[in-house]
Amino acid sequence: MNNSINYKDINKALWNKRTPVHIASQFYNDAAFRQGASILNEPELELLGDIAGKSLLHLQCHFGQDTLAMARLGATASGLDISDTAIDYARQLAADTGVPATFYCADVYEPPTALHGQQDIVFTSYGTIVWLPDLDKWAQTIATCLKPGGRFVFADTHPVALMFDDNFQRITYPYFNTGAIEEVEKATYADQNADIGLPSVTWNHSVAEIIQALMNAGLQLQTIREYDYIPCNCFGNMVQVAPGRYQLMGSEGLFPLVLGLVVAKP
Repeated sequence: MNNSINYKDINKALWNKRTPVHIASQFYNDAAFRQGASILNEPELELLGDIAGKSLLHLQCHFGQDTLAMARLGATASGLDISDTAIDYARQLAADTGVPATFYCADVYEPPTALHGQQDIVFTSYGTIVWLPDLDKWAQTIATCLKPGGRFVFADTHPVALMFDDNFQRITYPYFNTGAIEEVEKATYADQNADIGLPSVTWNHSVAEIIQALMNAGLQLQTIREYDYIPCNCFGNMVQVAPGRYQLMGSEGLFPLVLGLVVAKP
């Protein structure tokens, strides 16, 4: 990667352009969400458990649907994202639906001091850490924001699945973090016909790298789960095998598609 290029600016511009496309997409179905539709998926619900009465910070929250869904379950929820377009809409969505939540436009590496040491739960899910070059700094944010005894809950695309091209035809990307992956996003997972046409900068992270970063921050692994399905049809060549469960057509159940973790702050 060209060191003179600021990956944060590149990716912020991409997500600012993606956001209105996502809001309008059937993938996110914002109209149904506004009517109270449940959008949280089986893996994250299983890992979160009962969150009623808990303070919860959602890192890289996009335009707030999941954050507000957790508030509907009784959490005192906050969301953080680098995209000002996404955060502006999240605040409007909270106001429109009457669901209380606080949203911050901030870099995940620099959480507002108001969040430090205040969270029973820090949460992140699906398509998050690929946008981050340094997982030690990410894990330190989590440790900084958690109360003693608090938990970090993570559900994301499994690193094995991220090795393949979008149609799972061939291995295209490294399993290990070998440096920045620079591409041009022609469309977006939520709308394959969208005209995005902006560059992106991402990094792949192995399971060992993820867990070691969390351990380096003083957090303790409680739960690790691998799921042989992904809850949404966000890749090519997928087949729905049950409600909310998609697998690779012709290779159903043969490799992991979601990684789930729960870690605790002593």
